[in-house]
Amino acid sequence: MEENKAGILYIVATPIGNLEDITLRAIRILKEVDLIAAEDTRHTLKLLNHLEISKPMISCHRHNEEIRCDNLIKELKSGKNIALVSDAGTPGICDPGEEIIKKSIEENIKVIPIPGACAMINALICSGIDTKEFNFLGFLPLNKKSRKEKIEEIRNSNKTIIIYEAPHKLKNTLNDLSEILEDRNVVLARELTKIHEEFIRGKVSELIDKAEELKGEMVIIIEGSNKKQENELNNLSLEEHYNFYEKQGFDKKEIIKKIAKDRNVNKNEIYKNFI
Repeated sequence: MEENKAGILYIVATPIGNLEDITLRAIRILKEVDLIAAEDTRHTLKLLNHLEISKPMISCHRHNEEIRCDNLIKELKSGKNIALVSDAGTPGICDPGEEIIKKSIEENIKVIPIPGACAMINALICSGIDTKEFNFLGFLPLNKKSRKEKIEEIRNSNKTIIIYEAPHKLKNTLNDLSEILEDRNVVLARELTKIHEEFIRGKVSELIDKAEELKGEMVIIIEGSNKKQENELNNLSLEEHYNFYEKQGFDKKEIIKKIAKDRNVNKNEIYKNFI
């Protein structure tokens, strides 16, 4: 008797807000598969009802993903095709999915991506900040030591940084970042593709005061550090360094603070040269 051919695991991107943001291919796959593994079956049911699709579903979220893996692999090996979806966007990107994908690959089960919405990419392309090179860090760690290490990584990176943050933690995160970002450009992208979609641009210090009133999931885009410019400035004389910032409209107090930071010295050392 011929052995059953294994099914396919489809990684299906779903809308991050606007329900029109789903591809024709994703709709076809959701109609054709035998089973849908969803982060929250109640949430996915709303999407399926909107698309007039009726399919068996099984929950697969952060707290049961490891347990569900074995069940899903068994179903796939029996020949069933499964669509994996998260509540919004692309599974596996700060969402469940990574474990079942790894396990499927280990078991030689075919994994096929069905591309679609991804919050970080849509935030980046509309940010106005450099898109040539970027690092995605997901959510900053809650552990103080790990968080400090990540923030240090942001400080030292000359690439654009993308992070996610929940609205109730936004102000704390901006306060943490303000100590290292200073004059770097930052963009808050919130409620992407929804009615209240908004891009808020400015220096991090300017955005802290607005954080309390902002609602919805956030994507934070952070300009990379300009180490090359810092090195060039440090090759100038103190007077030339001062003139560089003066031409940009900064007052004496701000200029001294900036020079001290560029040269990694106490601002009093700089101040005594301009008394």
